[in-house]
Amino acid sequence: MNGDILYSDEVFTVAINTDLSEDRRVMVLETFVGRVMAVLTPALAEKLSLYQRQDHSEPTFRRKLNEAGVTLHGADYLFYFSEADKNVLLQENLEGVLRRLSEQDDSVFSEFQSSASEQDLDDAYVELDHWAVFGSFEQNRLVSAASMYPWENAQVADLGVLTLTSFRGKGHARKVVRSISKYAYDQGYEPQYRCQLDNLASVSLAKAAGLTLFGKWDVISPDSTD
Repeated sequence: MNGDILYSDEVFTVAINTDLSEDRRVMVLETFVGRVMAVLTPALAEKLSLYQRQDHSEPTFRRKLNEAGVTLHGADYLFYFSEADKNVLLQENLEGVLRRLSEQDDSVFSEFQSSASEQDLDDAYVELDHWAVFGSFEQNRLVSAASMYPWENAQVADLGVLTLTSFRGKGHARKVVRSISKYAYDQGYEPQYRCQLDNLASVSLAKAAGLTLFGKWDVISPDSTD
């Protein structure tokens, strides 16, 4: 929302921002308290004729997107730590074999990836060359890993996590999420956990790791015809 506000009321806000990238030329955030915020490029706002109206609403905005051939990707849940839970996290020492991974762990990480399904690898997007990577081990084997990459122009670090199927339900994922989140805070970043709305296992993990649902975030689809 670091742009020019076109319209704002108690429920809906729409703004334009010249700094949005092509693959983020429109974004919509719906918070858990019911506020909806949309931001888009000036060119897209012009195409939607948003400058020609004084009053806007979310249904009208979404209708204009559809009429202009703008398709959204499909919302993700966004989770963050509350201030109270952040303070608890920063003071805890997690038990277990947990550590930050580096390029020296290439063979260990390769073995880990080869033990996971292609679908799990795609969904989690955990990579050894990301900004930060943490792993949990069992009997000297990497069984769960989380990685992060910072967003541009924001002190936010987005994380993904993957646990091998046969080692799920043992607390490994919770520990790596909390460990890498603590590291992000120490580096001045806000940890961000995203997952698809129908990924019930990931939603449960977020809650188990102490994260709080903030809202739903959607961006333009790569297949949009606009």
